[in-house]
Amino acid sequence: MSKMCDDTLKNNYQLCEEIGRGRFGTISRCFSPTNNGFFACKSIDKNLLNDPTDRECLQNEAKIMSILSPHPNIVQLFDVYDTEDSLDMVLELCQQSTLYDRLMKSGDDGLSEGRYASIMKQLLTAIAHCHRFGIVHRDIKPDNILFDEMNRVKLADFGSADWVGEEGTLSGVVGTPYYVAPEVVMGRDYNEKVDVWSAGVVLYVLLAGFPPFYGETVEEIFQAVVRGNLRFPP
Repeated sequence: MSKMCDDTLKNNYQLCEEIGRGRFGTISRCFSPTNNGFFACKSIDKNLLNDPTDRECLQNEAKIMSILSPHPNIVQLFDVYDTEDSLDMVLELCQQSTLYDRLMKSGDDGLSEGRYASIMKQLLTAIAHCHRFGIVHRDIKPDNILFDEMNRVKLADFGSADWVGEEGTLSGVVGTPYYVAPEVVMGRDYNEKVDVWSAGVVLYVLLAGFPPFYGETVEEIFQAVVRGNLRFPP
């Protein structure tokens, strides 16, 4: 079970090689002598967080993942180490290839329509679990869909997630252009249904091999999303 720890990360885990990097920090493989197992450690450098919104999202990510864990289709949070300069989250270690990586890999015969159906079922199960707690992920996309050693879907990266308030809505343009819902683009208040839209875009990409709404710039993509002129390839 996940918990906030006053102890230091290095007292309990041995940091190994870096396996990923983001805007504000790194993801490393780490080893727990106590559990005799490997985990992923997401380390955020708080000194890089100049925007108050980014700081709030950072704190929300740990809280939200703690609430959602454990779930078979969501990356599990085990420990959180919060200091003045950094936030370290010890997470379930997944395969390094994301759904996006698998889509980009040519000649991958393992991704059949039957496999797509299985992936979507697991993804929607994870999204439904989030929504039961009033949590909106807000960045559903193939890059944030991981797989464990048994090839089960694991929804990851809750850095953009938030709770719907008492009014049941959120605001702000958050997400990745190709996958963002029209109401987000138009600056309207929105609810958990934006995740369902994004999941629909993921399904389209799985079946067609390209996004349903395309543009050369972010503005062009947003215009295509708002127009909603959806066409299915033959």
